[in-house]
Amino acid sequence: MASGFASGTLVANINKNVPSIGYIAHLDTANYEAAGVHPVIHENYDGTPIHFDNGLELTVDQFPELRRYFGETLISSDGTTLLGVDDKAGIAGAIGAVRYLIAHPEVKHGEIKLAFGPDEEIGTGADRFDVASFATDFAYTLDNGDLGQIEYETFNAAQATLEIQGVSVHPGNAKDLLINALSIARDFDNALPKYERPEYTEGHQGYFHLNSVHGNTDHATVVYTIRDHDKELFDARKATFQQIAETLNAQFDTLRITIAMHDQYYNGASAIQKNPQILALAEAGIKAVGLTPSIIPFRGGTDGSKITYLGLPTPNLFNGGINFHGPYEVVSTEAIGKLAETLVAIASLNVEQSE
Repeated sequence: MASGFASGTLVANINKNVPSIGYIAHLDTANYEAAGVHPVIHENYDGTPIHFDNGLELTVDQFPELRRYFGETLISSDGTTLLGVDDKAGIAGAIGAVRYLIAHPEVKHGEIKLAFGPDEEIGTGADRFDVASFATDFAYTLDNGDLGQIEYETFNAAQATLEIQGVSVHPGNAKDLLINALSIARDFDNALPKYERPEYTEGHQGYFHLNSVHGNTDHATVVYTIRDHDKELFDARKATFQQIAETLNAQFDTLRITIAMHDQYYNGASAIQKNPQILALAEAGIKAVGLTPSIIPFRGGTDGSKITYLGLPTPNLFNGGINFHGPYEVVSTEAIGKLAETLVAIASLNVEQSE
């Protein structure tokens, strides 16, 4: 594909038409240190605190979800980088499934396509995803989530970048002259609803998230993400941004705040709901490997959000890891194995249900 995605095809091993399936994951990792990753293997993990050489600790007290890996082969980083579970675990699961299907031709399946892409973490990876070239009937992203988890409701998301222009003079002579860009940035953030931030919200609740502030008295650049499951509330949040900027700008004799805002992806729930068989197949595959399906709203987005919007229904399946985007990322070999088993089961059931 000419979209930056590496893709491949496992041809069908049956002589009948069944829906084709895509398994999609992303190669990039979050903007935490990701160079020189050194995976550390912890066999038969028993919950004993893991001490990294840089002083960080991975403990059950701090991360209770680690209990799910007791008795398994846990994989962590060495504490100096992230591990890259998000989303290399998804890639490993997809490759594991295809390797199994190649080695076991007795498992009947239709055409399966893989696509591994860039830039998911900045919300632009699927901008040029070529749905027509990929040519599957539906797909699943394999990105984030507990074992058995299915996600098809995602946020609508936008990124807003504020450029704030101040006036820098010596503070000793600042009366009626100095305009502090950083103070304006503070005032803007304080004008947003305090409890509509990620740390105060859950489920379907949207938020404003302050990502970064760079600058000084003279000039500041401030980056936010704006997210909401509901399209009308999403649009209202973007309007709130513009209103706050207008209110603050009115206090000055010239424009001090400019906003560059762009939508990153949209909630694909309505498109997925029109194709309930895709969710039913995922649930059946999860049950077939002894897991319990759990459909929850995803408090983020995947490449599937955008790919669904482009016309290919693409809900998300689990990759088995936790603590994404930092040095505490972990996953187990068994969890990745369960993802691979689930993908094999989905491929097999797709044939059975088409008979």
